[in-house]
Amino acid sequence: MEVSAVPLKRRIPQLLIHLVFILFSLSCIIPLISVLSVSFSSEVDILKNGYSLFPRVFDLTAYAYVLYRPIQLLGAFKISILVSVIGTFLAVLAMAGIAYTLSRPDYKYKNKLSFYVFFTMLFNGGLVPTYILISNYLHLKNTIWVLILPYLAVPWFILLLRSFMQKIPFHIIESCMIDGASELRIFFQIILPLAKPGLATVALFTMLQYWNDWWLSLLYIEEERLVPLQYMLYRMMNNISFLTSSTNMMPPGLKNVELPSESARMAMAILAAGPMLAVFPFFQKYFVRGLTVGAVKG
Repeated sequence: MEVSAVPLKRRIPQLLIHLVFILFSLSCIIPLISVLSVSFSSEVDILKNGYSLFPRVFDLTAYAYVLYRPIQLLGAFKISILVSVIGTFLAVLAMAGIAYTLSRPDYKYKNKLSFYVFFTMLFNGGLVPTYILISNYLHLKNTIWVLILPYLAVPWFILLLRSFMQKIPFHIIESCMIDGASELRIFFQIILPLAKPGLATVALFTMLQYWNDWWLSLLYIEEERLVPLQYMLYRMMNNISFLTSSTNMMPPGLKNVELPSESARMAMAILAAGPMLAVFPFFQKYFVRGLTVGAVKG
């Protein structure tokens, strides 16, 4: 009995660890299932009985409201995808170039440049000067570039990539230089392939930042053809909130109609989060390693 009991005692800590991670996984999955359930539920049932993991009264009113103008919604999807893809590519390339420069021990101005990058994490020019600069001097208002350029260089991501690239042995770069490789060739053929985990992590966070942004479009976009998805959903939600709180202003025939407030909110969340949930698995194998870089070496 003692021989058979020993393996069981050794397995108990491992079973407890598995149980903790199972509970943690459920705590992440259950809210997503609840959001999906509410998006397919009746608004009257939600207000009466609250949220549930499965729809008590199946209803597609929320999606009918959100997808009322499918062509306009598809146009917003295209703008968001275009901004996210182009912006992520350019931002990762720019930030990797700055980070590589800061990681080189033979660059004599790296301390001054590092201070400049860090300083922008603490202070910025303010909203009014930024708006004047972008609108009156750069003339970027109502262009797609106004949604891309402001996030091209994020100081925190630059420092994260710098920490990762500092782990690459400098003698590899010296060997390439002795063999006659140019700086561009070293950067694109040596540094970038070795920095894939860090680049993938920064690319994921940058794509999420572009995809979820609605603030820039609120400030600088007035043409409907350039409205991204998040800003369009934001306006829809504001319209629902206004109509719900102003029932006295509604036509007599619509006063008794229950607008899909909570269910529409969850339907918008599903539409907005769906593409990012599909993208995340491609970055997963690099994600953990890239996140732990800053904790190993600052």
